[in-house]
Amino acid sequence: MLRAADVSVVSGREIAEGRRRHLAALANEVEARGLSWRFAGPGESLLSVTGPRSRRQVMVVATLAGDGWYYLWPGGGMADVAEASGVADRLTRLLG
Repeated sequence: MLRAADVSVVSGREIAEGRRRHLAALANEVEARGLSWRFAGPGESLLSVTGPRSRRQVMVVATLAGDGWYYLWPGGGMADVAEASGVADRLTRLLG
């Protein structure tokens, strides 16, 4: 697992690839729950998720913090990327 002290030796490309991989995993989970999604932002660094009925939208980022990767979204949402399924459930309720 990558630690914060290791970040200085990780290239920007490696971080971008990790971010995209984690966002893609979440995209698969939200799509399975009937939400729509698209990559957004510079270098497709954000995941835009939209509720099918409400048309409400939320932007999610995957970021390296402390001892690992986390998903962050507005309203104080934060979860380890290993919890993609649970995050998708939370987003489904949020965007209902």
